[in-house]
Amino acid sequence: MAINFQNALGTYETALRLRSQRAEILSSNLANADTPNYKARDFDFHAAMQSAMRTTEGKAGLLTTQDRHIEAGNSSLGVDLQYRTPTQPSIDGNTVDEHIEHAAFMENSLEFQTAFTLLNSRFKGLLSAIRGE
Repeated sequence: MAINFQNALGTYETALRLRSQRAEILSSNLANADTPNYKARDFDFHAAMQSAMRTTEGKAGLLTTQDRHIEAGNSSLGVDLQYRTPTQPSIDGNTVDEHIEHAAFMENSLEFQTAFTLLNSRFKGLLSAIRGE
């Protein structure tokens, strides 16, 4: 009997992809904290996760016309980037608030680690089932 990894692993793979994409966006915000007129961006993780799950369930995406076509992966995962509203406007037009960005980055890192740990425990459970333990 074949193992269906989508059912066995659940939503953790999608969550890890979204978390890593959000980490890139937040780190870009932090890297440009001193860049004039830079606009901080972010996305709503929960809305993006729901969108990605609907896409996975409904098999939405590119249609293939031949069996030999390769299915394209959804690299953006339905993420809509939004501009962050600054708490205090700056003179140079930069909207990055370092404290908010650091807090968001650390929260995202902790949630990434949690999803990774849960995914790892799923793999250990599959390995135990394969070994018959």
